[in-house]
Amino acid sequence: MESIDRFATEKLNELAARDLRRALVETRREGIWTVRDGRRLLSFSCNDYLGLSQHPRLKQAAVAAIEHYGAGAGASRLVTGNHPLYAELEAHLARLKGTEAACVFGSGYLANAGIVPSLAGPADLVLLDELSHACLWAGAQLARGRVMSFRHNDVGHAEDLLATGRGRGRALILTDGVFSMDGDLAPLPALAELARRYDAWLMLDDAHGLGVLGQGRGSVAAAGAAVPLQMGTLSKALGSYGGYLCASRPVIELMATRARTLIYSTGLPPACVAAAIAALDIIAAEPQRVARPLALARQFTKRAGLPEATSAIVPVRLGQAKAALAASHFLAEQGFLVVAIRPPTVPAGTARLRLAFTADHPEDEVTRLAQLVREHIL
Repeated sequence: MESIDRFATEKLNELAARDLRRALVETRREGIWTVRDGRRLLSFSCNDYLGLSQHPRLKQAAVAAIEHYGAGAGASRLVTGNHPLYAELEAHLARLKGTEAACVFGSGYLANAGIVPSLAGPADLVLLDELSHACLWAGAQLARGRVMSFRHNDVGHAEDLLATGRGRGRALILTDGVFSMDGDLAPLPALAELARRYDAWLMLDDAHGLGVLGQGRGSVAAAGAAVPLQMGTLSKALGSYGGYLCASRPVIELMATRARTLIYSTGLPPACVAAAIAALDIIAAEPQRVARPLALARQFTKRAGLPEATSAIVPVRLGQAKAALAASHFLAEQGFLVVAIRPPTVPAGTARLRLAFTADHPEDEVTRLAQLVREHIL
């Protein structure tokens, strides 16, 4: 039998030959600055859109939670890990999203891997936008039903698949609100209307919308749509860690009984929950902070000669992995961290730089970065 080391080495060599091998690089964050390989770089590759992971109020809330409740939850939420901070956070999330209730999971990936198979099964259709995040795909596959994908943001194609592929079971439509590698927005009003006409359930992953769009309430508020299943994370604009689902109370109560990634996972550390609560308070109190990432992204796209940004994420598509790596290296030499995104994270032939704008980025540096991209990369 082939040795496992030989198998792994051959795979790594194959990936390296296609510029697709990856490695973990030790990174120290200092606000918007990142220290890597001994260099201090201004980072445009972090999803900390509001700069809250470094905010004193979040740090203080986390420390206080540790002092009061300890460093870890100790067990799953259904055993002894459901510490009192959970109720406050879930009530806050439900108010923000305009739903009856909310349920917090250990991460966004765990949320989607647990929610989808709790709502759909072998007799059902799970229909996804083809560019949906990997954790939505994981949840769809765990549902063990019929999984179909529609062309990106093509509601007509989604309708064709619903009409021909549903069968007698239920149908669940899944999409990102803000697509994490492209920064564009889902057509939520049209998808909501499609779900209504076909008696399907629409679920949104709003990991990159919360705290940035809709006065901080996310993609649904920005679009003015009705979406019954609103999932997201605590690890991006909220600067903490974890995932959540906001929905009706019966759906949320079902999660505690059916979602395997909730039932069989240790609860979040109290510090993470407390930090997320503090972040939601800041979002409510500081609308100017919430508005700034999108404003800076639009400043960048205007000066770089790119289509106007619709979120805090701006892709610079370069095609081949080698070109994306070269562009990332060039920008690092100029003092910027802009990580190259390569397949399989994005489709083959669409390797890119992915820029994420935050409330703390200086305007003059955004302008300088735009000039470099326009003059040396595009």
